[in-house]
Amino acid sequence: MTLKSYLALITLSTITIIVVAVGVVFGYSLQQTYLEGISQRGIELARVVAHDEKVIKAVQQSNSGVPTSLEHYIETLRSSTDASFIVVVNKHAIRLSHPIAKRVGKKFIGDDVYEALDRGRDYTDVSRGSLGMAIRNFTPIRVDGKIIGAVSIGYLSKPTGDLIYRHLQEAALLVGFVYLLGIVIAGFFILKLKRTFLSLEPEEIVQKFKEQELLLDSIRDGIIAIDSHQNITTINNTAIEWLDRNVPSRYQVVGDQLSNHSQALSHFALEANGQLSKRNFHIGKVAFYANLYPMHHKKGQYGYVIVFFPNYEEKSLEQELITTKNYADLLRAKTHEYSNRLNVLSGLLQSERYHDAVEYLQQESDGYQKILRQVIHSIENSAVAGLILAKQNKALDSKVEFHIDADSHLGGYPTQVSENLVTLLGNLIDNALLAAWSNRDQQAPEISLYISDRSAHIMIELEDSGAGIPDDLDNRILDFGISSKHSSEQHGIGLYLVKKIVDQYQGSLDWERSESHTTVFSVYLDKQALTR
Repeated sequence: MTLKSYLALITLSTITIIVVAVGVVFGYSLQQTYLEGISQRGIELARVVAHDEKVIKAVQQSNSGVPTSLEHYIETLRSSTDASFIVVVNKHAIRLSHPIAKRVGKKFIGDDVYEALDRGRDYTDVSRGSLGMAIRNFTPIRVDGKIIGAVSIGYLSKPTGDLIYRHLQEAALLVGFVYLLGIVIAGFFILKLKRTFLSLEPEEIVQKFKEQELLLDSIRDGIIAIDSHQNITTINNTAIEWLDRNVPSRYQVVGDQLSNHSQALSHFALEANGQLSKRNFHIGKVAFYANLYPMHHKKGQYGYVIVFFPNYEEKSLEQELITTKNYADLLRAKTHEYSNRLNVLSGLLQSERYHDAVEYLQQESDGYQKILRQVIHSIENSAVAGLILAKQNKALDSKVEFHIDADSHLGGYPTQVSENLVTLLGNLIDNALLAAWSNRDQQAPEISLYISDRSAHIMIELEDSGAGIPDDLDNRILDFGISSKHSSEQHGIGLYLVKKIVDQYQGSLDWERSESHTTVFSVYLDKQALTR
């Protein structure tokens, strides 16, 4: 069912129920009011007749045994009213008048007349008499306080029903007009509501919201929409991760003040004054760049869509140049080193000292071959194996001892899982190498790696001889932009990326300071989560 049909059905049903209910109540009230009016009018007319001197005299004569008839006089009175009949009876309930002449002198039909004759009450009743069903109103005729007879004013049901029916017809026309007017007004608002919803059906509106959420979360920039009071109306997961990683869901942020999550962005919005604005700010040690786009609302109020992202432009180029220069220096050093070794080997061969040349080659290759055999034997995942060998060479160049536990083992995994494992393990090893090398004056620099997937989890333990994590950063070391390193080139992103991968695979990440003054990082990943 379309939105228009759905709203039309609900509106039509509601209006119909209301109109029918109001019509029934109105019709019942009209009928009761009309009947009460007839009753009141009948009692008043009966009282007037009961006080008529001619009527009183005729009743007194009838009570004395003198035959008396009021038929002509009473019928003349009745013809000037809307009553169906006027019957006067003496104290024995004998009729002195009746619309049908032959019934004069006969006894009144019905016991309801005795309420007036015996008890002296004004009384109204709906009952059947000689003329049929009627509304009969009774009042006693008194002389000096003594009841001598009674007057009955009647309204037959059929003429009364016809009058009520005519009144109900008029009321029905009014109710019908109101019903049609309600349908027209409801139709107008349904069309307006349909245009407001851009002619979209409810399912399409829900789908649009889902698409918007997926689209926002697929964007790697942080996006926040705020209203004129700086209440957050929309936010994507990237923005939540950068601003407040303790919030598990975006719906807990929507409706909050922007200042509760970023004072810098809140100040930017206040200073923008409804204009397009661009600003720089920091989260931890990481520089960010923010664009504020104004959204104009009704009555001159406006909010903003804020798009922000890490500002790596100049620093990225500088870092890339530094890395390239260091790599070139390293290549020159390696070239010089291996050139010297080739010269030694050439001299041994030219002097025909072949045995010494073989021993020299064997000595140079034994160490590397041992590690290569160990990695090939224990690490089946080629991407991770290549990473470990590359980090082994890096450790060798940095004069850091790199030990791989002989009991290590890792099987093959899909490409996406392997890429995440390489990111996780690469960042952990880089941090360990740097920590060990930085603390070389206090301890001999070394790191140890153990990795195993023999159980239901992938377990990674990396121990380094570094100085450890400062106490003031212990609870924030996994946050984006937080780093224990003093170099401005280190951005505190490595452990943040590690934590994201650990959370993705429903794992855990812990670290501790050992008794031998080393730092041990332990990672556990759920193997079932890797294959989902």
